[in-house]
Amino acid sequence: MDIQELFKIAVKEKASDLHLLAGIPPTLRIDGQLKYLTGYLPLKPEEIEGMIYSLLTPAQKELLIANKELDFSFGVGGGTYGDLGRFRTNLYYQRRYLSGAFRLLPPGILSIEELHLPGILHSFSDLTQGFVLVTGPTGHGKSTTLASIINEINLKRSAHIIAIEDPIEYVYPEGKSIISQREMGIDTHSWDFALRGVLREDPDVVLVGEMRDPETIAAAITIAETGHLVFSTLHTNSAAQSIDRIIDSFPAAQQSQIKIQLAATLKGIVSQRLLPMISGGRIPAVEILLGTSAVSSIVRDGKTHLIDSVIQTSKDKGMIGIDSSLAALVLSGSISLETGKSYSLHQDDFLRMVG
Repeated sequence: MDIQELFKIAVKEKASDLHLLAGIPPTLRIDGQLKYLTGYLPLKPEEIEGMIYSLLTPAQKELLIANKELDFSFGVGGGTYGDLGRFRTNLYYQRRYLSGAFRLLPPGILSIEELHLPGILHSFSDLTQGFVLVTGPTGHGKSTTLASIINEINLKRSAHIIAIEDPIEYVYPEGKSIISQREMGIDTHSWDFALRGVLREDPDVVLVGEMRDPETIAAAITIAETGHLVFSTLHTNSAAQSIDRIIDSFPAAQQSQIKIQLAATLKGIVSQRLLPMISGGRIPAVEILLGTSAVSSIVRDGKTHLIDSVIQTSKDKGMIGIDSSLAALVLSGSISLETGKSYSLHQDDFLRMVG
């Protein structure tokens, strides 16, 4: 079986993911739903090994066998970076058999409008310093949203953008900025080394692909505190939960200092979900918190239970609650009432908004 054929089918079907597991046919995720590829038999372990090994360099194969897992990305189709798009890949073993999850990244970087995101996100590309987070579950468009904001900076102003990623996902077009993209394991050996060195590389904007531990979080906040613009992601479900996650990841003795640093640097949190549309495809529902003086005081005082209330009463400043976003999508006919209810945080408020 030719894996390139499967990649082309995934692109044609507008799938977000391709899964290869022994004992089942190749599987696509389309509009959030998993579907077996029709006409294909269940995959044998040796078939999967043959397909996956055809993608790897000898060094990558050695790492996979030694570590039992491997992250990397590659282009599909012609062109230097793949005219059909790129796949962010995780290879892993399950029940002793090699398996693969391939996330399709579109070939071009879409604008904020093309992604159906709120216009207030443009304000993040105008910042020159501070800390901006994009949060949400895996597979709900965090990397795509960040790429859109970063590319807007790239196209409209001269800046040195340093992206530390695992692996590199989007490749940026030529613009007014210069962009250094560093891939974990290829261009640097660790997040710690990369983040320690970044301040010596004359950055204006720093993208930290994911904040995985207290050391990474502390480094990202410190970089923002020294006058740089820092973007990163967290796997959290709301702005309030994101702030709590950051603070709670540190020992009690350090939490007071982290609250002060975060209060001084936080410029915004975007928490998003990709939801199935009635007409097909997916559309984001978005919660947006902006780093106003009121939010800074809440963070400094550790009163994150007040965050939802501040969002609700600050719509005039551009903040958006997730229930308001869901209600707007229902009222516009983009998503069903059932979908909106299943993702709402406060169902009574949501149902009141949709009338």
